[in-house]
Amino acid sequence: PHYEAFLDWKHRQNVFGPSPAWVALHDDQVVGYRTFLRWGFLDAEGRKVRALRAVDTATAPAYRGLGIFRTLTLQGVAELTLKGDAFIFNTPNSKSRPGYLKMGWQQVGKVPVSVRLTGPRSLAKLAGARTAAEKWSEECSVGRPATEMFADHDAVEALLARIGTGSHIATDRTPEFLHWRYRFDPLRYRAISLGTGVEDGLVVFRARRRGTAVEATICDVLTPAGTSPRRAWKALKGAGVDYLLKGSTSQGRLPLADARQGFVPVPALGPILTWRPVATPMVPAMDQLALSLGDIELF
Repeated sequence: PHYEAFLDWKHRQNVFGPSPAWVALHDDQVVGYRTFLRWGFLDAEGRKVRALRAVDTATAPAYRGLGIFRTLTLQGVAELTLKGDAFIFNTPNSKSRPGYLKMGWQQVGKVPVSVRLTGPRSLAKLAGARTAAEKWSEECSVGRPATEMFADHDAVEALLARIGTGSHIATDRTPEFLHWRYRFDPLRYRAISLGTGVEDGLVVFRARRRGTAVEATICDVLTPAGTSPRRAWKALKGAGVDYLLKGSTSQGRLPLADARQGFVPVPALGPILTWRPVATPMVPAMDQLALSLGDIELF
């Protein structure tokens, strides 16, 4: 029952613009579908860059193996190149990644992730979590619904001003983007304030099942300089989750502050980021990017 509203939110309400899509027809029936999700970036100099994420695709069962996915994808790439979109990125699984690589995608690398266990029994649960996470989130009472936190435009703008843009290629975070990105209720995104108000910092997360465990996926850590997210980690310890999953393309070696707060690298859980140059013939190194799990998670 969520899917019609889900696709409307994802592909039509997106603040970066509606998703371009292509279909394959046979006898007036749709037998193939391919769409890219629009995304906005700031480059290292702070300039806006138009980009896309390779997301939803489908081929009717009777028409699989005929090259429909490849044809629609390459048609899309050609048209987006002419329109001046810079690049397409995604984190395909092991089954679809070879197909993307054959179509000109390049592998940037594995996104570093780390986990923080919430108790001694969590270690056994973590061992059974080496699988894809569920799309829909679990109920959680910690923090407040993210849609409420990001509804205060002025407070979010003040928070972003305190954080700054940095010198990496990063998502163009605006109050409008954050309000759109985390407002779809069935995904149950929640946010924990790190002070007395939104402008003091937020940690955005959602609880979801992964195999035998329930994880708290840390989607965004929006912290002004000098602010520690430790308050959020303590709150999540009582959230009914087995561990916290945190990751970032700019994380590299686990920061000392994260290590002191109980986070341990788990390379096996990191998704592989791929990149397709379109109008801009450049593939960045991982340390040139600043993407959070909220930028690259499957939703």
